[in-house]
Amino acid sequence: MKTIQDYLNSGAVDIAPLLSLVLNQSNVELITQSDYQLTPTEKQKLDSFIQQRIDGMPFSYISGTKGFYHLDFKVTPDTLIPRPETELLIDISLELFSKNQKCHVLDLGTGSGIIAITLADIKPRWTLCATDFSQAALKVAKINATTDIDFFQGNWFDAITDKRFNLIISNPPYIKDEDSYLNDLIHEPISALTAGKDGLNDIRIIIDQAPKYLLKDGYLLLEHGHDQQSKIVKLLSKNFTNIQTFKDYNSNDRAILAQVK
Repeated sequence: MKTIQDYLNSGAVDIAPLLSLVLNQSNVELITQSDYQLTPTEKQKLDSFIQQRIDGMPFSYISGTKGFYHLDFKVTPDTLIPRPETELLIDISLELFSKNQKCHVLDLGTGSGIIAITLADIKPRWTLCATDFSQAALKVAKINATTDIDFFQGNWFDAITDKRFNLIISNPPYIKDEDSYLNDLIHEPISALTAGKDGLNDIRIIIDQAPKYLLKDGYLLLEHGHDQQSKIVKLLSKNFTNIQTFKDYNSNDRAILAQVK
């Protein structure tokens, strides 16, 4: 029989978190009970998880959860795994409006719902709508929701043709179709990652259509790839003003904010 220490010494990828997941123990408990021998059922489950990680399955899909900002979210292979870079969009959004202002906000391509749900949880006076073309992703987002959010199925603005907003926010697909980076993301939904030859197909659609759905002086906030900022500024210049660019916590160009003319 193998003990906790045997597994910790194995060098397997994410072995401590996997042990914590199987045994429902903290890291401290793993260390203090390192001589504990796993039962056959626990060993079988752990060995299965280890093989999944060897095959490249992200830990978040194995555990079924991922932390984002101040909340934990259910994630499945139908949704992207939340990245810390996207927390930048939350920080920017929270600085836009006065403390008690009521705002109507749209999260385009919500996936597991991290942006809309986080904002709604922090700003209970805000009205949040969220769209996604994937029914499976919306099912996950609805499970994650901690407050009342209006979810709509449709491609970008197709589902909310009669609504207007103070802020439209999106982390859309922005990776080039043939980007080698995709080799590391084979377990995540490709439709939520890629957007044409230059990665800007969906961003072009959003920028082109957003003015029709923004209230006076409304904002559009987008996450984008590290090498796309200058092209997006040009796309925005026709119908938007007060364009601001932002770097993520790794000092990479990551987000852009613009106000409708």
